[in-house]
Amino acid sequence: MEVIMVQNLWDSSKASALSTGLEQLVYRSNLLGADRRVCNWGGGNTSSKTMEKDFRGRDVEVMWVKGSGSDLATMKAGNFTGLRMDDIRPLFEREEMSDEEMVAYLTNCMIDAKHPRASIETLLHAFLPFKHVDHTHPDAIISLCCADNGQDIAREIYGNRFVWVPYIRPGFMLSKMIAEGVLANPDAELVLMEKHGLVTWGETQEDCYTKTIAIINEAEAYIEAKSGTQAAEGRVFGGQLAEPLEAGQRRAIAAEVMPLVRGLASGEKPVIVTFDDEADVLEFAGSKDAGGLSQIGAACPDHLVHTKVVPLFIDWKPDAADVTGLKEKLAAGIADYKARYQAYFERNKQANDAMFDAAPRVILIPGVGMLNTGKSWVNSKLSGALYHRAIAVMKGATALGRFVSLSENESYNVEYWPLELYKLSLAPAEAEFSRKVAFITGGAGGIGSESARRLAGEGAHVVLADLNLEGARKIAAEINAQYGENRALAVKMDVTSEEQVTAAYAETALTYGGVDIIVNNAGLATSSPFTETSLKEWNLNMSVLGTGYFLVAREAFKLMKEQSLGGSMVFIGSKNSVYAGKNVTAYSSAKALEAHLARCIAAEGGELGIRVNTILPDAILQGSAIWNSNWRNERAAAYGIEPDQLEEYYRKRTTLLVNIYPRDIAEGVAFFASSKSAKTTGCMLTIDGGVPAAFVR
Repeated sequence: MEVIMVQNLWDSSKASALSTGLEQLVYRSNLLGADRRVCNWGGGNTSSKTMEKDFRGRDVEVMWVKGSGSDLATMKAGNFTGLRMDDIRPLFEREEMSDEEMVAYLTNCMIDAKHPRASIETLLHAFLPFKHVDHTHPDAIISLCCADNGQDIAREIYGNRFVWVPYIRPGFMLSKMIAEGVLANPDAELVLMEKHGLVTWGETQEDCYTKTIAIINEAEAYIEAKSGTQAAEGRVFGGQLAEPLEAGQRRAIAAEVMPLVRGLASGEKPVIVTFDDEADVLEFAGSKDAGGLSQIGAACPDHLVHTKVVPLFIDWKPDAADVTGLKEKLAAGIADYKARYQAYFERNKQANDAMFDAAPRVILIPGVGMLNTGKSWVNSKLSGALYHRAIAVMKGATALGRFVSLSENESYNVEYWPLELYKLSLAPAEAEFSRKVAFITGGAGGIGSESARRLAGEGAHVVLADLNLEGARKIAAEINAQYGENRALAVKMDVTSEEQVTAAYAETALTYGGVDIIVNNAGLATSSPFTETSLKEWNLNMSVLGTGYFLVAREAFKLMKEQSLGGSMVFIGSKNSVYAGKNVTAYSSAKALEAHLARCIAAEGGELGIRVNTILPDAILQGSAIWNSNWRNERAAAYGIEPDQLEEYYRKRTTLLVNIYPRDIAEGVAFFASSKSAKTTGCMLTIDGGVPAAFVR
């Protein structure tokens, strides 16, 4: 079979155009991180030793090393820390040094206090007598390092060119062991860290990078030859036990079970759930050995904080007609996983440890795929991305021998290690709507788009549902550019179509796991004297503003009930919901229907923690598709004024003498969706500048 090698991406013309050693280090690091088979997200570290001028103009040797919490693929110069080598070298003479001492000492070695905290493995780089050092977590190398016979296989591949270091947690002692091993072997070209990763080096940036790729590919070629034989004989992961369901069936099943999983996996705060049915996941989840192999432990210490020690494996025979059975197994499995995690924590906890959420981050379902949980879409997908790496490592390790992992206590000591948890503390603080999913109809319009921006600005993931898919996609793209990947999703939906509404919520569940907030906002408006109101006009208003609001709310109610996380529905009504205006019988009646529908749902949803409130705006002309239609002309004619005089007319009739804008309504939406209104339901809030005829009474 064809061996898919890791590609050497070095471009000499690009590298030579970089003027400083630090810029070249950034380039080298980005290339290493570009291929996740070389280094997973957030893992690994790189360094270069250069001569710099200190604040007094003296030449000093400085080691630039990756700062804690950054990612090789995307890091820039500002993500590196510079440390004085003259201050660090004496540490090699020490016999021991605690993590706390090491961090404090290295802080004093920094050439600039504004630099990020140095990597946990800074001393690994400093103690090695080479100008450039790479520490990576390549799939092929970790396969070797996680095989029970890995050291013997390494001799077959590398001869006497490697140093094998038994597993200990990163820090002073590991760094010293590595350096001593290298100094004791004049033929050494690499270090293999048991159950952990690879260390390589070079005299130039290019030499270091090229050596890293070459060493990985030596292992890659050896493992591919072994796994190719297994594949040809149908023995990968013990062979297939369950074939994948058809792609449409997989997605439909995932969409149906994800709200349940989301509810069960959420603790004090909800989680986002994502779905993955890539080929390697389906192969592993459906294999004979997956149930046992997946429970051995993590494939790399760096995975633990994001994936936990093991995934939840669901022992279910793939059957598209047995979704009820799958839900039962998921509920039982998650409950059991939480109990086992609690026991694991109790067995290993230390004085000041506080237990993380006990729910699984990775759930494997034969025939369907993988579900991942996290505090955001990005974090959930990260858990999945790391498990892809775990599958690759297990595939390689089992081709060589038997897959082995850290002991339970070793795993715990990484998962709850303060130096590892420090990386998590660098993430932005969570906001009011973090971990929440908001579904907004009429998302491409003025009120809908402003509501989406307002909620996303405080952490929400938002779904923009609209007939105008192009407009919804434009707003979603703006939000994603500002707040991060996949924070917004655009879906095409006609609120009067039960099938389209159901499909839109299924896509929402498949993307984020469920829904917490809905903004029932899509609408239209017509105006005509009562005697000239046709049945077609009447039915149109009732269909969009009545049936549409009903369908959107009903399907959201089902999802919220399945999640058992409560929820908030915000109906965008109108001043006309409570005010009987002239020439708007169909529109006003439908808007009154909306307000009472909201109260009815509030009464039924209370015991489930589902709140339903209504906002009554008036005369929002800015960004409105309704007011840019014939409605403007009709309303102007009803008042005996010109269409361009409407905005001023509406301002003057308010008691506050103000105009109302979409952002004003978005503030009301944010209030009703937030914890500030946690004890409010069945309420109507006027945001109309004060129209006495519409005062709620």
